[in-house]
Amino acid sequence: MKTNIIGIAGGSGSGKTFITNQIIKKFGEKKVSIIELDSYYKDLSHLPFDKRKINNFDHPNSFDFKLLINDLDKLEKNNYVNIPTYDYKTHTRMKTKKLINKNMLIIIEGIFSLYNKNIRDKMSFKVFLDESEKIRLDRRLKRDIIDRDRTVKSINNQYKKTVIPMHKKFVEPTKAYADLVIEDSSKKTLFNKIENILNG
Repeated sequence: MKTNIIGIAGGSGSGKTFITNQIIKKFGEKKVSIIELDSYYKDLSHLPFDKRKINNFDHPNSFDFKLLINDLDKLEKNNYVNIPTYDYKTHTRMKTKKLINKNMLIIIEGIFSLYNKNIRDKMSFKVFLDESEKIRLDRRLKRDIIDRDRTVKSINNQYKKTVIPMHKKFVEPTKAYADLVIEDSSKKTLFNKIENILNG
């Protein structure tokens, strides 16, 4: 079975998870597997919690790209791979792993999905979601309060201190690698591309 990898990147809160869920809903889990780049945050369990929580999680050095590349190679060879799962509340990797099966389409989604050249070279198609800063912040506030046990103050402080500067310095430039830039909520072009890929 030929596997195609699509990268979906964009700033924090740009809608990457939403659009990947829409892809799964439309095309089905038997054809599409999702790898969240956040699963490859480096494990910080060797640090005390007060040091973990001030780590710059929006810098590419926070991600273990080498492990992701190794896992993609294992997936191609063995038809499945067990990838890390990450606990955002403790900033550590969990003991449980997530099984990813080889499918016709593998989607890698995350802010730095298009950052690493070795990973980009494995992709058939690259997408960047270009959403406004205000919308991205509003979405991040709702997500982090509910899912990551964060306060409004801590979210706003992190957004101003690291999210915005790192987006401008590292995330935004990866838009240049995209085959498709989505500037609104329209998914039609991307879905048409996926349809063509799945139909060979």
